[in-house]
Amino acid sequence: MSSMPAAVALNTFREAVRDRVLYNLIFFALMMIGAAILVGQVSIGIERIVIINLGLSAISIFGLVMAVFIGVGLVYKEMEKRTLYSLLAQPIRRSEFLLGKYAGLLLTLAVNTSFMTLGLAAALVYVGRPLVRSDALILVAVYFILLQLALVTALALFFSCFSSPLLSTLFTLGIYITGVFARDIRSFGELTRNPALKTATQVLYYLVPNFHNFNVIAAVAHGDSIPAALVAQNTLYAALYVALLLLVASAIFSRRDLK
Repeated sequence: MSSMPAAVALNTFREAVRDRVLYNLIFFALMMIGAAILVGQVSIGIERIVIINLGLSAISIFGLVMAVFIGVGLVYKEMEKRTLYSLLAQPIRRSEFLLGKYAGLLLTLAVNTSFMTLGLAAALVYVGRPLVRSDALILVAVYFILLQLALVTALALFFSCFSSPLLSTLFTLGIYITGVFARDIRSFGELTRNPALKTATQVLYYLVPNFHNFNVIAAVAHGDSIPAALVAQNTLYAALYVALLLLVASAIFSRRDLK
């Protein structure tokens, strides 16, 4: 297998690390975790629940912002700087270029999420709450957040192959919001007496990524166990969906006239 995707991924990671936007997002995420500490201190008896809820929510929100606003510019920025043309002149397929870009951003998100998770752990320790075995569930929630980010990044990259950054952002956020409320949308369709609307909502439910299944923040904050079957199901679901998006994105990008 060619080593070019790995080279593109490492270069993408270096560029993202040098981007000041990333540092600003991490700063605000850590501020959110700090706010969780303050709120937790005035929430007698539920400090752990508050800190974990706000901390994981901050990790999810700022990870989403990074995935969308950096992901939609992965291809466009290379075209705008004219570096894409010289890169594709090398022995590298367009599909390898996309795969490398995707892997590079995913690596960036994983590194930043890891640092923010350490900040959440430090917040728990700071309020005098020693880490216990049940806190390992936080890692499951973080893993699910990373699966969400992998899906969102694939969506952003997919739209960036044929659309402008603004439209790609709108499309990606629109599908994400729809995926979060997909279950509610289907339930609404079932409550109506309109067969066409019911069918449309069911098709939409199965078509868009079901992000609702990845949200276990509340369950983890309350110490509820996460079934191993759900972990396996979400992993397989995200892997298949990402693979499909990357395949379609590669097909579109390979046929695009870059002149």
